[in-house]
Amino acid sequence: MRVTRRGLMAATAAAPVLMRVGDALAQGIQPRRGGTLTTILQPEPPVLQIGVNNQGPTLIAAPKMFQGLLRFSQTLEPQPELARSWTVSQDGREYVFRLQENVRFHDGRPMTADDVIFSVMKFHMEVSPRARGIFQLIETAEAPDPHTVRLVLRRPFQPFLLMFDATACAIVPKHLFDGQDYRTAPAVQRPVGTGPFRFTEWQRGNFIRMDRFDGYWKPGQPYLDAIIWRIVPDSQSRRLALETGQVQLTTSGDVEPFDVPQLRQRPNLNVRTDGWEYFAPLAWIEVNHRVAPLGDPRVRRAIAHAIDRNFIAQRLWFGVGKPATSPIASATRFHDPSVALPAHDPRAAMQLLDAAGLRPNAQGVRATIKHLVLPYGEVWVRLAEYIRQSLRQVGIAVELESTDAGAWARRVGNWEYETSINFLYQFGDPTLGVERTYVSSNIQRVLFTNTGGYSNPRVDALFQAARESGVEAERRAAFSEVQKLLAEEMPQIWLMEMSFPSIHDRRLNNVITSGTGPNGSFDDMFLAQ
Repeated sequence: MRVTRRGLMAATAAAPVLMRVGDALAQGIQPRRGGTLTTILQPEPPVLQIGVNNQGPTLIAAPKMFQGLLRFSQTLEPQPELARSWTVSQDGREYVFRLQENVRFHDGRPMTADDVIFSVMKFHMEVSPRARGIFQLIETAEAPDPHTVRLVLRRPFQPFLLMFDATACAIVPKHLFDGQDYRTAPAVQRPVGTGPFRFTEWQRGNFIRMDRFDGYWKPGQPYLDAIIWRIVPDSQSRRLALETGQVQLTTSGDVEPFDVPQLRQRPNLNVRTDGWEYFAPLAWIEVNHRVAPLGDPRVRRAIAHAIDRNFIAQRLWFGVGKPATSPIASATRFHDPSVALPAHDPRAAMQLLDAAGLRPNAQGVRATIKHLVLPYGEVWVRLAEYIRQSLRQVGIAVELESTDAGAWARRVGNWEYETSINFLYQFGDPTLGVERTYVSSNIQRVLFTNTGGYSNPRVDALFQAARESGVEAERRAAFSEVQKLLAEEMPQIWLMEMSFPSIHDRRLNNVITSGTGPNGSFDDMFLAQ
């Protein structure tokens, strides 16, 4: 077996090395134990069990209770978490993880290799479509001892390590899930993990409370006593809570983009947009190809021509993010900068609609489509209104439909929509986060799959070639061609590379310390005096 450079780096971290705390000390800031972080969770998730639910709010809050084998830097280098070191064989098929010792779940039971194998081979294989597609490659999963996990793949898979972040493969307690329905087990409602904070209380519609886990395996951590997640549906109330110090942190879509410029001017607040490198979220108009005339690529390209992506990024999101240029975000590996999406050109849009046989009637309407508004805040309502206005200019009438977050997820997952807005995380590699939206083998009645029903055998073949190749140049060539094909057929109408603001009280330290930013554990976050 060959120890990789990354493995060597990890092997030196047999004990937790608190480099970020050292950085704080070097700046003259003494980490302080104590204090409660009050923050926002919006919208309120149905559950906090990663795998059972993988929507954004769950992936923000749950990693404070759950951990993965690895965490990732802002350049996507793997770093130790529950695995203190790892090795990869020369042929790229065998992965051996050495686990941290003295790790316990919040109920006091030790975390062992059996929990890791159960989490990988059973729990996430069952509940997570994205994980299932990758972990099916595992030929052998065994525990030579309680602190060693050996996984052997059927063939090399380059991005395999990227699957072991907490947001992709949280390690769950086997003793609380084995033999039960994973989606309805009691532990789903009262989560039990290995993270720095344990679940304490959830008053629906009001708050979620997590308290420091005194049995946490990193000595002296976490620093905070507790985290309180307030459920505040109104965006202006969320902003006011931040401005007045009622909350010390907002993340993701908690604050509307149009409020960010003013918040940047407040001396007590710090605004950061990094910490999303692992996710690289890409927003688009989700299109159901089963609904006429949306199955016609000329119509989809016309819609793309009718939309001004620069307007969306600058006038709706106020520069928090940037216009999409490809189906693969620029922060994700194998992004091809030579790919061009349809430019804003209403005249070209109308020509394409004419070619598709959609002539305007006496009222100037060529077609009518429905748009299910994404219920994640005011900015998404404004985006829906902008789309309606833009498409009306080229003869497409848009009827807006409103719903709540749970109903939105059910409807999109069940194909009960015509168009909507969606944004998906890309997880550092197109095979992990992009392929799932476009391959015909993943057309499922499950959210975050190919719910649109797009099918192109050449696209399927290219994604398969990239997935199965262990040679980076071959993968790059396949992904380049697939980006060009997708940009031609426009199965979705890509809009914007998103970059969510994390806005926090300047007394709060170590807010963004990894490529998952606010989705991290917060185990070394502290409030300075």
